[in-house]
Amino acid sequence: MRSSIVTQNLFIMKVKVLIYAVIIVLFVCCKKADAVYAEDRAVDCKVSEPSYASVDTTAVEAVDTAVVAAASLSTSSGEDKMDLVEPTKEESIESKIIKSGELRYQTDDLQKTYNQIQAAVKKYKAIIKNDSESNGDYELSRNITIRIPNENFDAFIKEISKGVSYFDRKNISSQDVTEEYIDVASRIKTKKVLEERYFELLKKANKVSEMLEIERQLSEIREEIEAKEGRLKYLQNKVAMSTLDIEFYKPVAQGSKATVSYGGRIGNAIVSGFNGISNFFISLLGIWPVIVTLVVLFVLIRKRFKRKNKKDATEN
Repeated sequence: MRSSIVTQNLFIMKVKVLIYAVIIVLFVCCKKADAVYAEDRAVDCKVSEPSYASVDTTAVEAVDTAVVAAASLSTSSGEDKMDLVEPTKEESIESKIIKSGELRYQTDDLQKTYNQIQAAVKKYKAIIKNDSESNGDYELSRNITIRIPNENFDAFIKEISKGVSYFDRKNISSQDVTEEYIDVASRIKTKKVLEERYFELLKKANKVSEMLEIERQLSEIREEIEAKEGRLKYLQNKVAMSTLDIEFYKPVAQGSKATVSYGGRIGNAIVSGFNGISNFFISLLGIWPVIVTLVVLFVLIRKRFKRKNKKDATEN
């Protein structure tokens, strides 16, 4: 009896030890599994950062922030990979001034004034953009639009102003676009750094959804870069070449445009009348079916009235 009890107690102890051993083994296995899972996840995050499959806005904002910081660091260190001229410091940029002007004045000889302007255009390497003439009742005038290198703008105006007693209109304006120029150039540089960062992420992406999202971001960034580059080129062109509108005129006597003699005017009136009659008959030929129809109807109606008149006369 006693031996059976001892045997039973030993069996219970063995079972407990076995249970404890199983629990310890399971605990150890779970720890190892968690460690392996954590390591795999860390590796996956390093390979494909950030995951665009779920469009993690926090990750995208973090990337943008990091890229902006990198751009600022690149700017402060003097790195410049752009083809366009971009400043690294605001102090190193010269003022960007857009100059334009408008002149109107009287002259005694239109051709002589035009020759004077032509000589100034060649001397200061300017370009005539538009050239038009007009003949009014009170004046003969000529309008010219000229593009002039910015550094020659003032000298050009001084050159063509020789011999002008006064200007009916003279407007010279200057627009400082230095701040906008620096801002646009800096935005282009930042966007290009961001574009390079996305290209790096595209190389590391191993999912189709990630690639599509990154390519969409790259397309938007490229559009913004092209728009900013277009604006920068426009500013550069406006700063490099100033615009000047010139109008010079010569007064004429009232009615001097009517130089035809009285006899000539009579002859012109006769010719005009003859041409009018010719045009009238030509227009009639165009509606000959209507004319023929009207003539036939007139003849039929006239015959009917004649018969009626004869019948009334016979009865009486």
